[in-house]
Amino acid sequence: MSKVLGMKCRECGEMYPVEPLYVCEVCFGPLEIVYDLDSIRQRVSRESIAAGPTSMWRYIDLLPIEGEPTVGKSVGWTPLVHARRLGAELSLNRLYIKNDSVNHPTLSFKDRVVALALSKAREFGFEVVACASTGNLANSVASQAAEGGFQSYVFIPADLEQGKILANLIYGTNVLAVSGNYDEVNRLCSEAAGRYGWAFVNINLRPYYGDGSKTFGYEIAEQLGWRSPDHVIVPCAGGSLISKIYKGLNELFALGLISSVPTKMHAAQATGCNPITHLVKSGAQVLRPVKPNTIAKSIAIGNPADGYFAAETVRRSGGTAEDVSDEEVIEGIRLLGRTEGIFTETAGGVTVAVTKKLAERGVFDREEVVVMAITGNGLKTQEVIMGDARRPTYIQPNLDSLETALRSERLLTGAGFKSAL
Repeated sequence: MSKVLGMKCRECGEMYPVEPLYVCEVCFGPLEIVYDLDSIRQRVSRESIAAGPTSMWRYIDLLPIEGEPTVGKSVGWTPLVHARRLGAELSLNRLYIKNDSVNHPTLSFKDRVVALALSKAREFGFEVVACASTGNLANSVASQAAEGGFQSYVFIPADLEQGKILANLIYGTNVLAVSGNYDEVNRLCSEAAGRYGWAFVNINLRPYYGDGSKTFGYEIAEQLGWRSPDHVIVPCAGGSLISKIYKGLNELFALGLISSVPTKMHAAQATGCNPITHLVKSGAQVLRPVKPNTIAKSIAIGNPADGYFAAETVRRSGGTAEDVSDEEVIEGIRLLGRTEGIFTETAGGVTVAVTKKLAERGVFDREEVVVMAITGNGLKTQEVIMGDARRPTYIQPNLDSLETALRSERLLTGAGFKSAL
C-alpha cells in the first residue's frame, strides 16, 4: 500500500492524484501531499529511523517517493549545535543552532527540497529540471541535476550575489539571469513550465519539493532526544519552510514518535522585504506584496507563494513575527561568527538578529529550548560584509615588526600581552 493518499487543496479540500500538479483546478489554491499515517505508523519507529542512513533519507517512509532516492543521497542530518556562548549573551541557557550552512552538497537547506524534488522528477520521467531562485535553490538544482544526469535551467535575478552566480556556472547548468526581481522571475518560470513541460522544482513539483523541508523539523526533534523544542525561529522567503517544519513536528506527534508539540514558530524577515511579518504583526488576513529592497537577497521574495500559510503557522502555534534592518542583519552575521564560529549568509543574519530582538523583548524563558534555523553559508554572500569586516594587520617577517604591530594595534591583551612583551 502506498504511503501517499494523494494531494489535497489547502483552500477547498479538493483531492488530486499523485501527479506533477501544484494548484487546484477548482479554486486555484495550493496543493499539499496527504499521507496514510495509519499505514506509516505500522512500520516506523524511533529505532527504525535510527537504523537508517545519516541523511534526510532516514525519514524516507515519511516522504512522497515510492522507491529509493536517486539524487542527493547524502543530503541532511546536519548538526544541531548547543550555542552556549551566544546563549550566554542572550540570557538563554538552551539555545541551539540547526546548522544547514554545512548541508551537502551546496551549503544550504535547499539541498533537502531539491533532493526530494529531483528524485520525484525521475519517478515522473522528466529529463529536464529547472527553478526560479534567489540563489541557493539555483545552486542546489544545478549541482544535483549534474549528479543525477538531468539537463537543467536556473532562472535568477540578474543582480544576484556573484558567488552564487559563479557556483551555478561551475555545475554546467544553463543560467538565465533575468532583469527583474524574484517575483518577476517566478512569473516568467510559471509561463515557461506550461510551454516547455519541464520539471520546475518550485512550481509544478512544489508539493513534493516543499515536503523536503519537513526533514529539517524531523532532525531537530530526533537530535533533541525525540522532543519538540519550545521555540523555532525561521527565516521566511516563500514561506514554505516554517510551515513544513511545523507540519513535520506534528506528524511525529501523530505517529507517536514525540509526546507533544509545544513549539511556537517565529517568522524572521528583513524589513526591506517583510510581507509575512507585516501580515502577522498587522493582524490582517490578506498578504500585501512588497517590492524587495534588502541585502538579504536569498529571502527577498515580495509576493511569497506560501506567505499566508506561513502567517497562519505562526498564529496557530502561538508564535510571533519580527523583521530587522540591513544593519541588524550584518550585526547578526558578525554576532554568530564571533560567539559560535559559524559564518552564515544574510538569511542567517536575519534569524540571529530577530532571535536577539525577541530575547531582549522577553519572548523566551531562560530555560526554554530555542532553536534558530541557519539555512545558508556566508561564503556565498561575502560582499555584503566587506565594508564592515576587520582588516588584516600587515607586518614584515621579523619579530621587531611583530612586536611593533602588537603594541600599536593592541592585538594582545591581558596575560598574553604581558608574557609576550
